Amino acid sequence: MPHRLLTEFGMGTSLRRGDYTQAAKRAVEDALWHNSINLAELFGFDKSAMQITVEIGVQRPERIDTKSLEAVFPYGSPTVLVHKGGLDIPRPDGEGHPTIIANAALSVAFNMEKTLG
Repeated sequence: MPHRLLTEFGMGTSLRRGDYTQAAKRAVEDALWHNSINLAELFGFDKSAMQITVEIGVQRPERIDTKSLEAVFPYGSPTVLVHKGGLDIPRPDGEGHPTIIANAALSVAFNMEKTLG
């Protein structure tokens, strides 16, 4: 059973293009860049053993390309879950795409055995 060891948060935007996937990708990168903990090495695991749950919140979840978000991770096994959330901020003149704000929560887990002692 996987045990979650770390959760990190990020925020990303698409200011003019109305690109929900780009906003989500920026949120994921923001969360990754805040994290400098080398969990795999700390517990003696290979980085490929990381189980990464990626939760994204945007107003239009159906517009997210989850495969492109999975490609952001250089190692580990990411699972992307998209929820309704984030914000769409309309343009002051009402023209064009809204500014999109995406939120991301990344959780890292490993399969670890509990020991009795």
